[in-house]
Amino acid sequence: MSAAQFLRAFHDHPASVDETYFGHMRFALGFAGTLALAAGAALVHALVPPLFETTASRIVRRLHGRLASRH
Repeated sequence: MSAAQFLRAFHDHPASVDETYFGHMRFALGFAGTLALAAGAALVHALVPPLFETTASRIVRRLHGRLASRH
């Protein structure tokens, strides 16, 4: 990939979801943070099954809904 192609993709992807670069960064970082919480809940659940029984799956469903509504 050339530098020009990279820069075009750098701009085009956020624009494809009607966001600026920083708006897209904010969404992606928030999404990553929420995924990290789901991963933590799943880890705790793996070690102590009665805890966080549905937390990770509930978070993933909510995130899926957010993604599906964007496209």
